[in-house]
Amino acid sequence: MVRRGVDMSGAADATAGVARRQLARDLSKLARASVAESLHLLRDNCVRPARRIGFTGPPGAGKSTLIGRLAKARAARGESIAIIAIDPSSPTTSGALLGDRVRMDAVLADTDVFIRSLPSGWSADGLSDNLADVLAAVEADGFAEILLETVGVGQVENGARALVDTLVLTMGPHSGDQIQAMKAGVLETADIVVVNKCDLPGAERVAQDIGNVLERNRANGRRVAPVVLTRANDEASIAQLSAEIDAHTAWRAAHVDAAHADELRKRFHVRSLLTRRVAELIDTLPADARTASVAELYACIAKQIGGSG
Repeated sequence: MVRRGVDMSGAADATAGVARRQLARDLSKLARASVAESLHLLRDNCVRPARRIGFTGPPGAGKSTLIGRLAKARAARGESIAIIAIDPSSPTTSGALLGDRVRMDAVLADTDVFIRSLPSGWSADGLSDNLADVLAAVEADGFAEILLETVGVGQVENGARALVDTLVLTMGPHSGDQIQAMKAGVLETADIVVVNKCDLPGAERVAQDIGNVLERNRANGRRVAPVVLTRANDEASIAQLSAEIDAHTAWRAAHVDAAHADELRKRFHVRSLLTRRVAELIDTLPADARTASVAELYACIAKQIGGSG
């Protein structure tokens, strides 16, 4: 995996190409790494943290193409952009189609944007098992901005919220019923709400309904997320979304304690490592131990990880 659309004739470009190929190899290892391997490969010494922008929402809302168009527009400003796209894994084979990568490649073929697709694995939060490790590695490589696409469960996005700076909820023009069924949490945690495919019937109504729901935040003294109507082939709407992301970045710099946010992100990362380590230990239990009671199994695992039970 190398960065595309770049003349690698100069020494600096050649060095950058080598670095990107090494990053690609590291990400391949991290995607299937054990906890011990992840800690060995961990790169968390970045000088300047990347802006992390997460995209979530129901399947079919057009997230992949929208992200591709947005990345193309923002890369044109001269900043280095990376995209991490999470594709759902098959519960039968654990494989993934990685279709998001195909759609984004078509949009970004002539750009310098770095794309990596990851299977969700056994993760149940719309992310992937080793995502925190992957994001740390990409950030340490010096990218100015990372765009993250979740699987799109559209309900519980606490994991994405912890890992990104700006969370964009993407809805489709036929999402009226989903708005009613959707838990309040996902709307309340979104920093920007996008109604995509706005040229289709129903988009204006959905945007109005979402805006009405979000107004409750104003009554509670909280920031009200803007609602943006977009269409993938409409450069003006993509530019508006890009401007809203910049506006939220500026708002965050003025209102969010960066040190506290970094602490919360590290805690999430550590919890994800511990969860994976417990799963590894459970998978290696001997056959006779698996017939034990729940309490006995818990004590066995706790002892192995150094707990007191």
